[in-house]
Amino acid sequence: MTVCARIKGFARHHERIADLFSLLAVALLFGSIWVGIFYQNDLFEWMGRNVILHGSAVVLAIVADVFLIILLLSIGSSRFEGEGEGGCFQTFRGRRHGGSSLGTAFRNWIDHIENVNKKHR
Repeated sequence: MTVCARIKGFARHHERIADLFSLLAVALLFGSIWVGIFYQNDLFEWMGRNVILHGSAVVLAIVADVFLIILLLSIGSSRFEGEGEGGCFQTFRGRRHGGSSLGTAFRNWIDHIENVNKKHR
């Protein structure tokens, strides 16, 4: 059993915990914005001391923060997917089959969105 299937099963059976993950993602998002605004002057002063080292540390922290927010939202929203789905990592046809033209990829994306809407009605 894959890690993705385990997370989906856990989130479906324990919806309150899945709701907690979604709440943590929102709290992390707004907390990050608040910290960024509140400590903006101190952060810029600290980054000014060594731009390369401290600037790259701030960029790495922002990337890690965004990754954690997306991860928490993914865990929290995994309970909404259908029971009979095949794999954990599915994408629309335009990404799988490529397509040299932008119109083909766009049409495949529209078909994918229409099918997603049909599943959730």
